[in-house]
Amino acid sequence: MKILMVHPHDIYSLAEPWSVRIVYLAKEFEKKGHTVELAYFPLEWNRQKASSLSENIRVIPLPRKHGPHILIFNILTLWRLSARVDVVHFQKCFYHAAIPAMIAAFLRGKHLHYDWDDWEVKIYEVSTRPGLLRNIIRNFLAVLENTIPRVADTVSVASQRLKIECKEIIRRDDVIFDAPVGADLNRFNPLVSGLEVKERLGITKPLILYLGQLHGGQYVELFIRTAKKLVSDYRRDLSFMIVGDGYMADDLKKTVKQLGLERSVIFIGAVSHELVPQYIAAADICVACFEENEVTSCKSPLKIVEYLASGKAIVASSVGEVPAMLQDAGVLTTPGDADSLASGIIRILSEPGLKDKIQESACLRAKKKYNWEVTAGNLLRAYEKPSRT
Repeated sequence: MKILMVHPHDIYSLAEPWSVRIVYLAKEFEKKGHTVELAYFPLEWNRQKASSLSENIRVIPLPRKHGPHILIFNILTLWRLSARVDVVHFQKCFYHAAIPAMIAAFLRGKHLHYDWDDWEVKIYEVSTRPGLLRNIIRNFLAVLENTIPRVADTVSVASQRLKIECKEIIRRDDVIFDAPVGADLNRFNPLVSGLEVKERLGITKPLILYLGQLHGGQYVELFIRTAKKLVSDYRRDLSFMIVGDGYMADDLKKTVKQLGLERSVIFIGAVSHELVPQYIAAADICVACFEENEVTSCKSPLKIVEYLASGKAIVASSVGEVPAMLQDAGVLTTPGDADSLASGIIRILSEPGLKDKIQESACLRAKKKYNWEVTAGNLLRAYEKPSRT
């Protein structure tokens, strides 16, 4: 099978880690004997970026700038590319990628698959300031997000909440397929060593890790407030590490200083995805904290599956897809509650038997369900579904 995959962001940029999903899926398709054309939108337009990820995965950059002439150029490019494929697969509902992908598939009579991994309208609402332009963009995004599932032949969803939303839109479930995030089990596993990270940073105390982007939708401040509570009320012999970057980094560092946590909290900044397994391996406990809202209820968090595959003790907020992902492979806490998060961390630190059990269950969860091979298999079954008439 030949598959054209269209991704609205830059697959080579650390600033856009969500590209991990489409790259790993393309590699899994290749392992299963398929070929992939992967069109993406680099942050800086440069035709020389066209390359190959491997023998059967060709990478094609498309211009990211706005304007009708750019949109027409991208439509024509995808139309040409779609002539030699069986399936057109696109991720997210952003118009600069979704519209060219839909038009190309329609004109060529190709199977059109929509990979719905986040509720983009809700993310946009919580990450932008109110205003006329914001309302116009929000409404346009809402129209796209509610129209695309009706147009696509099949839809994959990253969470059960998105599946419910999708069913409400198209009124059928036989064309909806589960496609949660997965982990690369070769790179994320308990055999990876974090010793080099700990030695380089001089970490000798039990280490609690937060991994993710530093912006409003990631709730890093909740992790920092939890660190303060743990150090003040429970144990001073703890270290906390924050791996990631974002527009809130400076404000979060100020918060750490105001709380007197400079010696306890380490900011690493952005690291390449290739290095993430080492930082996870260095941790004694990995945290995924969230508030309960419409954004988090739809997420299938990448960090959790990478924690699972690494065989780590996990403390996570009980919201959305998280309880189903963890089951007995972690301690669930009240969303948005620093006291509950602190209690979960202390519970693991004080019960070695519980920690061992969680770590064993974590590996099994990743091997059984939360890896890219399983997700790719679900998508291939979607591609084989007859086109809707």
